[in-house]
Amino acid sequence: MTRPKADSDKDWLPEVEELRLRESLARQMGGPESLERHRAAGRLNVRERIASLLDPGSFHEIGAITGVPTYEGERLVKLFPSNFILGTGRIDGRRVVVGGDDFTIRGGAADAAIGRKAPYAERMALDLRLPMIRLVDGTGGGGSVKYLEKMDRTYIPANPAMEIMEELFSTVPVMSAALGPVAGLGAARVVFSHFSVMPRKTAQLFVAGPPVVEAAFGRRVEKEELGGSRIHTTGFGAVGNEVGSEAEAFEQIRRFLSYMPDSVFELPPAGEAADPADRREEELIRIIPKNKRRPYPVRRILDLVLDRGSFFEIGPKHGASVVTGLGRLLGRPVGILAHDPRIFGGAVTAAAADKMARFIDLCDTFHLPVVYFVDNPGFMIGVEAEREATIRFGARYIFAVYQATVPWCSVILRRVFGVAGAAHGNHSRLNLRYAWPSGDWGSLPIEGGVQAAYRRQIEAAEDPRAMREEIEKRLSRVASPFRTAEMFGVEEIIDPRDTRPLLCEWIETAYRLLPSQLGPKKRGMRP
Repeated sequence: MTRPKADSDKDWLPEVEELRLRESLARQMGGPESLERHRAAGRLNVRERIASLLDPGSFHEIGAITGVPTYEGERLVKLFPSNFILGTGRIDGRRVVVGGDDFTIRGGAADAAIGRKAPYAERMALDLRLPMIRLVDGTGGGGSVKYLEKMDRTYIPANPAMEIMEELFSTVPVMSAALGPVAGLGAARVVFSHFSVMPRKTAQLFVAGPPVVEAAFGRRVEKEELGGSRIHTTGFGAVGNEVGSEAEAFEQIRRFLSYMPDSVFELPPAGEAADPADRREEELIRIIPKNKRRPYPVRRILDLVLDRGSFFEIGPKHGASVVTGLGRLLGRPVGILAHDPRIFGGAVTAAAADKMARFIDLCDTFHLPVVYFVDNPGFMIGVEAEREATIRFGARYIFAVYQATVPWCSVILRRVFGVAGAAHGNHSRLNLRYAWPSGDWGSLPIEGGVQAAYRRQIEAAEDPRAMREEIEKRLSRVASPFRTAEMFGVEEIIDPRDTRPLLCEWIETAYRLLPSQLGPKKRGMRP
């Protein structure tokens, strides 16, 4: 059948063709040369990134033809597109908002963007209560000083859409990937998120890039040295996870989202309960050594207790004496805290306390029940620990525990000592906890406490070492966890093999209680 010839006076085909022309010009991005340089650096362009992240064919672009046009008379001959692309799409069928920088246009600098696009993406995620994903590859702030000549003036800086991002942070899950050299407000956009990730070598993050640092301090520094993934995923962890490629970054974003609700007004999504609740693992009965000084693989315990293959660790390289991540019990998402006795004996360092506080706030914001696997010898001690203000960061972690209102269950694997150990749960609520027979607790560990309390007696003895060992042996008899249980000082000592069945029973009750907590918290979450 032959279609009648278009009559421009009767239909809008010419205008639609004009729209398609503008869309095709915008898809050229920074042009062939810029795209090739980007590809040679081992990086996908922004449209390839969006396609790789989202379900195939699900991206709906908004503001596709936004840009600076060039006309010959009334005819459009060129379109210099905005270097920020936004739209909606789906991840495993769930609708999300995504915004990405186009580094091939002015290196992702804000002076090549239309300023209303990025705030619109944030506002859309907030008002539609959809998860927000940022693919950051540029400055995203004031842009280059070259732009001042075009403006013929300077200005007092402002942070665009900050009030939206602040509210967004307490309403929907926000995920960010640093995918190139990211500076200034671009760097801030990465850390204004609940989960952040960056690939090794192809991404860097800094407050100000190498040229600015050289101008300020007279020292030349390379991008990777200044802000590579090794810098930002260790220490206090400006970025959560380091990965080997952009594809792996997108996979981690998808996985993080799978544990999260669309907003604080909804429950976390339940998956298939394929792993039986009554699974009892024989390995658990011997996994903790009788020798208290010997460590054990705490992540192996998590693998044996949680649904198989469900644990997703967040921030493994910073605050490494503590493990944080998401997992599932009977398909239902849970937040996981645990101590790693291989790192500083599991002691809470300043970085670990900061990591714990932020993670607890994440779980509390999005109504994720928390399971805390406790082997806490206390706060880290020593000159360096005091210099790092460990007690102040530790106080924040303790307050986070007491401010949290989500269902909470502690599994005491071994040590619970001091002020830090006392914060394994909120004692003013139902302090639900199960202790393994390996439990060891008190104000101080016997070994260190004996040296402090019996110092004169030990030093006066003919054989100080023998005297110390004799006192330790005498005290160890009263340190049995069964003595504590006799006075209901600990409610249950359990067979370690029963841990999963008990937690699976608890998670059903926890999720029955959660609907009454839905909605935003009284206090907003902070980065």
